[in-house]
Amino acid sequence: MAQYGTRHGHASGKLQAMQVNGDVEVAGVFEPDPARRAELEGSGGPFAGVHWYGDKREMLEDESIVAIASEGHNAESLDQTGEIVAAGKHVWYDKPAGDDWAQWQQVVAAAERKGLLIQMGYMLRYHSSFGMVAGWARSGLLGDVFAVRAHMSTYIDEAGRARIAGAHRGGIFFDLGGHMLDQVVWILGRPVKVTSFLRSDARPAAAFEDNTLGVFEFENAIAFIDIAALETQPAARRFEVYGSRGSAIIVEPFEPGLQVRLCLAEAGDGYRQGEQVVSVDGESRQRTYELELDAFLATIEGRQPRDRPVSHELLVQETLLRATGVIPE
Repeated sequence: MAQYGTRHGHASGKLQAMQVNGDVEVAGVFEPDPARRAELEGSGGPFAGVHWYGDKREMLEDESIVAIASEGHNAESLDQTGEIVAAGKHVWYDKPAGDDWAQWQQVVAAAERKGLLIQMGYMLRYHSSFGMVAGWARSGLLGDVFAVRAHMSTYIDEAGRARIAGAHRGGIFFDLGGHMLDQVVWILGRPVKVTSFLRSDARPAAAFEDNTLGVFEFENAIAFIDIAALETQPAARRFEVYGSRGSAIIVEPFEPGLQVRLCLAEAGDGYRQGEQVVSVDGESRQRTYELELDAFLATIEGRQPRDRPVSHELLVQETLLRATGVIPE
C-alpha cells in the first residue's frame, strides 16, 4: 500500500495503522506540497523514515501497489481518489467524499466497473458501542426507531477557522457530519427532507459555519445532528437512539465508549426489562483505524463482503451534501 496526501486530520493515524499491520508493506507516501513534505520529514512519528515519492506517477504506475490510502485535505481528496481509481487501485478513502456530487458518483461508478473497492474512513463503523447500538436498532430490539440525536462538536481556534473559511459549504458540518450520518442512514435509510441551520457564531466572526444543526426527517422518524467548532475540550460527544420499545444511549464520551445505557419496555436478546448499563470494551481512535484497515484488506482479499454496500457510501455523501446545501432540497 501507499498513501496519497497528508493533510487530512486522520493521515498520520492511517499511516500508523498500515505500518503496524503485518499484512501491509508501506511502499511510500506522496505529498504534492513540497513545504508540507519538508515539514513532515522533520516531524518524527509515523512519517519518520518513510519513502517519499517525488512524482505521483511513481506511486500510481507501480503495479506492485494494490491499494492506496487517500489522505489529502477535503479540497483535494476527491480528485486524488479519482486518480487512484483510474490507476486501477483500491482506495481507503478518508471522509468526506468531496463536495462535487456528480464527480463522486463518477468515481464510484468507475471503481465498480474496474472491480475496485472504495472504503470510506468512517471509523465509528468499527467501534463496539456504535456497532452494538446500530445492531439493536436494525434488529428491532428497540422497536420502531422514531428519533436519533447526535452531538459531535470540536474546537477550532480563531486562526484555524480563518484558514479554512470558505473552503466548503457547511463549514464544520461538512467536515464532521458524515460520521454521524453514516450511523443515522444505516439505521433509518434516506431522509425524505433535510433542514439545516448553518451559523457562524464565533467572535470575531469568520466566513466559516461554526455552529450547525441538521434536522433529517424520515417517514416515521426524525434525526438531529448538531456540530460546533466552538466547544471547550474535551467535547461532550453523544449518540442516542429512541424506539417504540426501547432506547440506547452511548454514555459520553462516545470514544472510547465504555458504557451504553439501554432501556427496554420488555426483556429481549438477553437483556432485562427496564434500565441497565451495558459495559463495552471500547476502542481508542487509533484502534478503530486498525479495525478499518483489517476490514479493507479482508474485503480486497475476498475473505468477507464489504461492510457497507456502495449504495450506502453514496447515500451518506448525498445526505451530507443535502445538509450543506450543495444538493438542493
